[in-house]
Amino acid sequence: MIRRRKADDHRSGMDYLENLPRKVVVVYLPLFIFVFVLLFPFYWMAICAFKTNEELHAYKGLAGMWVWEPTLDNIRRLFFETEYPAWMWNTMLVTVVSTFLSLFCAVCAAYAIERLRYKGSRYVGMAIFLAYLVPPSILFIPLAKMVYALDIFDTNLALILTYPTILIPFCTWLLMGYFRSIPYELEECALVDGATRLQILTKIVLPLAVPGLISAGIFAFTLSWNEFIYALTFISSAENKTVPVGIVTELISFDVYDWGGLMAGALFGSLPVAILYSFFVEHYVSSMTGAVKE
Repeated sequence: MIRRRKADDHRSGMDYLENLPRKVVVVYLPLFIFVFVLLFPFYWMAICAFKTNEELHAYKGLAGMWVWEPTLDNIRRLFFETEYPAWMWNTMLVTVVSTFLSLFCAVCAAYAIERLRYKGSRYVGMAIFLAYLVPPSILFIPLAKMVYALDIFDTNLALILTYPTILIPFCTWLLMGYFRSIPYELEECALVDGATRLQILTKIVLPLAVPGLISAGIFAFTLSWNEFIYALTFISSAENKTVPVGIVTELISFDVYDWGGLMAGALFGSLPVAILYSFFVEHYVSSMTGAVKE
């Protein structure tokens, strides 16, 4: 009886959405505004990438929201007259290697802190998270000295070794929360059966923590792909730059902006991250909510 009353109260509480005008105001209009604000930058980059220079600098009011004389010159110039393909390769290489290196270190650290139950593990976890709060603008000065000392300046290795300093703390903290939600009874049963810690980690914990790994991987991939300060500081030659630094430093000459090339470079540079999110968005949401089926 009580359950039926609660169900009736729930239905009556949602009846106000059955009215179409009210549903438009409460649901569809806010959703349309949100989607418009979210997707408009991508739309603007796309149309500017296919506009001619004359059309880019011509004021047409609302008519400027569309391409009237489409051209592929901006894309052709970007890929064949600049180092953009090399920037894309450098960005992909640095991002993928940094992400896997950071995930490996984060998994080992998070498992040791959360599952081994040693004294002071909570303080170690808090210290790792506090390390994430240190601004990269402070760290890049001592890191620059290390890069020069190791003689890896102006190489991809400089970024591969420095990006984990900002990726590992947050990934570790994120995986700690996810490992904490996995029942300890599973490990205890495995230990009784004679399994080692490495076997427990690889065959029990990690398969259950796949959404958490995907979430940490997406975070590490996105941050590495869009990172600017370290890439600007440690890379000087044009062919070794990453996409965020290359399109800003090489496509702008003094006060002359190649808007067509800039928009095309930003558009193609944002597609890998958007594609990655589209494939793993369900796992990302479930990991952020800590959803684990026991």
